[in-house]
Amino acid sequence: MSASRTKFYLDKQNRKWSGVCAGIADYTGIDVTWVRVGAILLTLIGGFPWTLIAYFLVAWMANAKPTGLYDSPEEAKFWQGVRSNPKRSAHQVRSTFRDIDRRLADIEMYYTSRNTRLADEIDSLR
Repeated sequence: MSASRTKFYLDKQNRKWSGVCAGIADYTGIDVTWVRVGAILLTLIGGFPWTLIAYFLVAWMANAKPTGLYDSPEEAKFWQGVRSNPKRSAHQVRSTFRDIDRRLADIEMYYTSRNTRLADEIDSLR
């Protein structure tokens, strides 16, 4: 896949206007409703011309999110974590692999140990 999972994209599937707020929500992992409320509040509190200019510039410059960028919601959450804190995400991946390796070693030890009951069960299945 040539699309980058760490890049900002407009989210056209969940858009209201052009997908900027939905894209920000997808990129950061924040609920899209809060991003929209924040954008409206920022505009009303005093950023009136600048927030609209920034919104339209982002809508003009950013690419639309490719369909099928993530295979599952879990994968989308993982990549949101990578974007927010890559070091922590790499640590989590290493920790997960260490845990899997430890569990595989336990399984291997169990299967290769002198467990006559297990050997009898395996022989009965043949």
